[in-house]
Amino acid sequence: MSINANSASANASRGVIERYRGFLPVSEATPVISLGEGSTPLVYAAKLSARIGNGCAVYIKNEGLNPTGSFKDRGMTVAVSKAIEKGARALICASTGNTSASAAAYAAKAGIPCAVILPARKIASGKLLQAFVHGAKIVAIDGNFDDALRIVLELGERNEFAIVNSINPDRIAGQKTAAFEIIDLLGDAPNIHILPLGNAGNISAYWAGYREYQACGKSTRLPAMIGIQAAGAAPIFHNRVIENPQTIATAIRIGNPASWKQARAAVDESRGAVDIATDEEILAAQKWLAQNEGLFVEPASAAPIAGLVKHEAIPGDSLIVCTVTGHGLKDPDAQKFDWMEPVAPNADNVLRAIGF
Repeated sequence: MSINANSASANASRGVIERYRGFLPVSEATPVISLGEGSTPLVYAAKLSARIGNGCAVYIKNEGLNPTGSFKDRGMTVAVSKAIEKGARALICASTGNTSASAAAYAAKAGIPCAVILPARKIASGKLLQAFVHGAKIVAIDGNFDDALRIVLELGERNEFAIVNSINPDRIAGQKTAAFEIIDLLGDAPNIHILPLGNAGNISAYWAGYREYQACGKSTRLPAMIGIQAAGAAPIFHNRVIENPQTIATAIRIGNPASWKQARAAVDESRGAVDIATDEEILAAQKWLAQNEGLFVEPASAAPIAGLVKHEAIPGDSLIVCTVTGHGLKDPDAQKFDWMEPVAPNADNVLRAIGF
């Protein structure tokens, strides 16, 4: 059976550049490097809505269903497409995991090398495996993410490298498309948007997207932006650099966010807030979400859920969106469990084991 390549391509997911080209810094001359990112589910969370109560409706934007399992792909398609257009010979990034996986995948698609600088022994195994399998050149340093980013900025001054961290404005441009999708699906912006806060680029990207869509008449309001940091890695909450950030939520284990100023502006302009959640609260929220809403997310993605359930100032009848940024299989070691003892292979033993 033969397949018409043009027809198959037309019917495939178009990716965020093709869907939102008019809102992005691309032209007809830009070579589009896409893995079909975006169009992720916006799931109504009935049990979470009931838990919050007071007439609130909670939706979850599941960014873990992007091609490499995280929200990073939205920005990476734009950043890599623009890098190729400008003649970059290689990509480079610092990473706590998700950026490395995304950069490596899009570099492979584009056919150029990718260098990843990361803190040794502080990356979730699923994310490190992705970067390795996609062929990235991985260098582990004795330091934290902030040290890795400092090195990347220094190396990025060489003409052959394109930095694809969120300090690259093309990354932010791509990531704002998630806000477009939310408005397209809901018909308006939510009243409140809650998301994890790590290197802080994503909250400013959403805010830019909401403002841009409102400016062109596609929504009537702007949401209050609420960022949740891990208690052991909360520089914006405490308004000071954290020299040795510690949290099980590796994706937000950052002590000096590169987009701190922009995130603070998004929070202040939207009359939002920055709050914190402990590791215990994050892991509890991760497990609750999996067992009650059927969504398995990585620990950092559970931070907004942990922040929401303990927030005491949610106005009644609020429309709330929580962004979960990465799939739970990104960090398979976060939740501990014991292997069960096997039983004899007959139905009676199995029924007893499962409690029937």
